[in-house]
Amino acid sequence: MIIILNSFLSAIAFYTIIPIPKGLNLNFQKIPLWLGWIGLLIGGLLIVTDFLLSSLSMPPLTKAGLVVGAWVYITGGLHLDGVMDTADGLATQNPEKRLEVMADSVTGAYGVMAGIFVLGLKIFALSEMTSMIYLAILLATSWSRWAQLSAIALYPYLKEKGKGQFLKQSLNLPQDWLLGSLFIIPLILLQIFIYHQPWQTILLLNFLCLTTALAVGGWFNWQLKGHTGDTYGATVEWTEVFILSSLTIFFA
Repeated sequence: MIIILNSFLSAIAFYTIIPIPKGLNLNFQKIPLWLGWIGLLIGGLLIVTDFLLSSLSMPPLTKAGLVVGAWVYITGGLHLDGVMDTADGLATQNPEKRLEVMADSVTGAYGVMAGIFVLGLKIFALSEMTSMIYLAILLATSWSRWAQLSAIALYPYLKEKGKGQFLKQSLNLPQDWLLGSLFIIPLILLQIFIYHQPWQTILLLNFLCLTTALAVGGWFNWQLKGHTGDTYGATVEWTEVFILSSLTIFFA
């Protein structure tokens, strides 16, 4: 139990800015197992943020902007940085230089545009949802991080000394990938007992999220023939964007 708790706290420390008690000997091996659960944790914090802002009768668009700002803050901008670096790399005409451009700390025009597009779509999607917004947040934050776990598990890592290499090396596949998918259990229970959704709706929504998660990670692999730490982050962000945008069809 202590080992499991340590691993979970290590995942929180790596993927968020949530403070962890000092003095703990954190072990960052296996932390991708917790990605879906970290998504649920982040989603829960965003729900609290949205609830507090709603209690102040804040207009929907302003509230959505602040929630998305909190979204970036909680993750320390880790994944958004990946969006911008990946966009700059993919914009390079020479495929052989893409990884070099992605490693450059200077953000180019395409990176800035991608970042604006991601943040803007999240804000618009949240502001337009008139029901089930809390469920939409949980679906987006959890499945998007499962998308990263899937990208780590399914595709090669492109850099020999990249910062994200240890994430793949620490996994035993396929069992760790399956264990990392257990976050779906509380997510489905929530839909059954809190939102009282019929099984057809539950199946449809989660299948939509699953296919989106796999498609985004697969697209980056198709473009680069593998993944890097930057594309891991980009996979999270773009999956969140596409899930939220799709859910406006149901909840707006």
